[in-house]
Amino acid sequence: MLRRDRFMKKVGITELRKKLSRYLAQVNRGESILVFNRNQPVAQFTPLPKASRGVTSAAARLARLERKGLIRRGNGDSSLWVAKRRLVKVEGSMLQDLLAERRTGR
Repeated sequence: MLRRDRFMKKVGITELRKKLSRYLAQVNRGESILVFNRNQPVAQFTPLPKASRGVTSAAARLARLERKGLIRRGNGDSSLWVAKRRLVKVEGSMLQDLLAERRTGR
């Protein structure tokens, strides 16, 4: 539902696209902007409530990603993990192989 305050700034789509940063700064300062397309209101930019504007902490962001199953956090002791693994031994030299591949144009 559009809220039409009589002091609300009105802007057309073309003007909004040209000066989007300026209008977003105005919204950030607490102003509301009503967007028009061919003299018809199509959108309204209003500032978020103060509580929603805060940046979430890194710990909260990581916890949210973990709950969604997008990440899995370690226990913080990677030295044990590295110590248990043996290095992979590769025949030849990686650098020599890359240089040879470059020379042959493969």
